[in-house]
Amino acid sequence: MSFTAKFASPVRQYLVVTANYWLFTLTDGALRMLIVLHFFSLGYTPLQIALLFVFYEAFGIVTNLLGGWLGARVGLNKTMNIGLFLQIIALAMLLAPEQHLTMLWLMAAQALSGIAKDLNKMSAKSAIKTLLPAGDRSADTRMYTWVAALTGSKNTLKGVGFFLGGALLAGFGFAGAIAFLLLPLILIWLFSLRVLQKDLGRAKSSLKFVQLLAKNSKINNLSVARLFLFAARDVWFVIALPLYFASQFDWDHWQVGSFFAIWIIFYGVVQSLAPKLTSGSALPDGGSASRLGLLLLVLCLLLSSAFSLDFFVNIGLVAGLFVFAAVFALNSAQHSYLIIKYADSKAVSVDVGFYYMANATGRLAGTVLSGWLYQSHGLAACLWVSVLFVALASYFASKLPRSAEQL
Repeated sequence: MSFTAKFASPVRQYLVVTANYWLFTLTDGALRMLIVLHFFSLGYTPLQIALLFVFYEAFGIVTNLLGGWLGARVGLNKTMNIGLFLQIIALAMLLAPEQHLTMLWLMAAQALSGIAKDLNKMSAKSAIKTLLPAGDRSADTRMYTWVAALTGSKNTLKGVGFFLGGALLAGFGFAGAIAFLLLPLILIWLFSLRVLQKDLGRAKSSLKFVQLLAKNSKINNLSVARLFLFAARDVWFVIALPLYFASQFDWDHWQVGSFFAIWIIFYGVVQSLAPKLTSGSALPDGGSASRLGLLLLVLCLLLSSAFSLDFFVNIGLVAGLFVFAAVFALNSAQHSYLIIKYADSKAVSVDVGFYYMANATGRLAGTVLSGWLYQSHGLAACLWVSVLFVALASYFASKLPRSAEQL
């Protein structure tokens, strides 16, 4: 049996996809923390740091839309490997001498990284439905478990990446940290080129460009709910919170990195366990997604009120963050399952790409607002805008079908 043939089974292909996605996520999380902390220490304002990520998120919007179509035409193996290659280029760009690391250069590197991230993520999520046999309830239950495991483990590793980014910056400096991340990424890219199925996820018939935007109401409502859900998180999480901890708590790089590492790891563990924690014998539907959205809304109201009233600010903020992580993780896991369930099996990457285009739009809005609101009005304003976004996410989730039979 050839080396490539050893990885031909669906389960082994899933494991290759997962390993690829894991290592990519580890470097992406580390890079995010490296950029926030390093350039804040160089005197960049919160809004300037937010602007460094604008292209990262903006190019993700376009990438998800076109990448889903491309994946259906040429295969998910190609889009996943292109994503890895672009991340290697983006990291290499950051090894330029510091005097050449201008805002424009950094934004260009982040644009490549954003394209890479969303090609990789869209390919990994779409591959699950491609590799799993279509069919009955047991297949749907297995799909929910696989989606939750992939997404949860990804977020756990993103947390490890946050810690790694802070630790590498403290120990080796910015350039040394970037060089450290490059080698394993190159190795997994070469491995992935060799063993991934050549026709993974390729559509059997040609797709028209207009099909990228022609979605049914289920996918549209779920996508809008996802947009507001992630805008609600990133409006205070991406820029405002790390800088608040660094300035108000007087934390060093490694302390900020460690906290967010623990938070994301916890978030990922809860997400992985979502099928056991939420469903019992029932699979996610519009009703369960709406109820979890309302629970998150109540939590955000309490957290924002306590912070605004100066009620146990430090302890309450840290404790509230972990409760938020758990409830947000359950929301996200159900959304991630529902899009795979709703997606057309003949061109799954197109529907998944559209959904993650909405996800990237929410992240972009949250990132820009996080820097601007924190600089102009402080963390409290970020928290209250998050409340509004969670309310909107819950509303659109309530418009989804209420039972598994309606899916």
